[in-house]
Amino acid sequence: MNFHGTDVRERALALLRSGARNADVARRFNVPPGTIGKWLHVDRAKRGECPGRKTPLCPRCDGRQLDETAYSYLLSLYLGDGYIVQWSGHRAPSLVITCDDAWPGLMDECERAMRAVFPDNSVCRARKGGCHDLKLCSSHLHCLFPQHGPGKKHERRIVLEPWQQEIVDAHPWAFVRGLIHSDGCRITNWTTRMVGGERKRYEYPRYFFTNVSDDIRQLCTDTLDALGVEWTHCTRHGNPYNISVARKASVALMDTHVGPKH
Repeated sequence: MNFHGTDVRERALALLRSGARNADVARRFNVPPGTIGKWLHVDRAKRGECPGRKTPLCPRCDGRQLDETAYSYLLSLYLGDGYIVQWSGHRAPSLVITCDDAWPGLMDECERAMRAVFPDNSVCRARKGGCHDLKLCSSHLHCLFPQHGPGKKHERRIVLEPWQQEIVDAHPWAFVRGLIHSDGCRITNWTTRMVGGERKRYEYPRYFFTNVSDDIRQLCTDTLDALGVEWTHCTRHGNPYNISVARKASVALMDTHVGPKH
């Protein structure tokens, strides 16, 4: 068993109070994450800031103000790479958004959106093979994400509630940005043409959104239509899983409001 002195605890708490993440502090001092969490909990309790002593408010239940732009973005991340799970022994369910390590900027944007939508809840990053799971716990997740249900998303109906659709209609680019960041990409295609008897190569940018769910693809195309973005379906093994945006004017719009992953 490892014993950690008062000096280590105080130095760790100083970092935690300044906003450092539990996992980062645990690695720095070679202390188990559970111990760091307990130190932080006891410290907050002594200062009257224990999270367990207050109940975070919910925009749906209590009328708390909701950052609608951040919610529109987070909703589409959830539809693409997110899920809600009830861990054994936990009182509240967890929202989990999986982000590829290849896009650290995307991961930061996801965390900012989670903190903006749930300002009273903590967000943590759990390292996995080639990616991180961004997690937060809240008893109001089902209020804000009523699309949660048993089974895979593409095997059940995914329909936005009227209040969600109003938010997406008010912040459509945030919604499209989240869809591209989760299940989309910006690539450079190329083709060749005969010009003056000589074959020349031409390159052009293109956006793709790929999702097996017919309903989620419909949400994407409906939003693109509302924004004036032209798109086409591209089949994969005979199935229209891919949505392509290749028209020059539409790509320019996407570049202005979405851009490549980073």
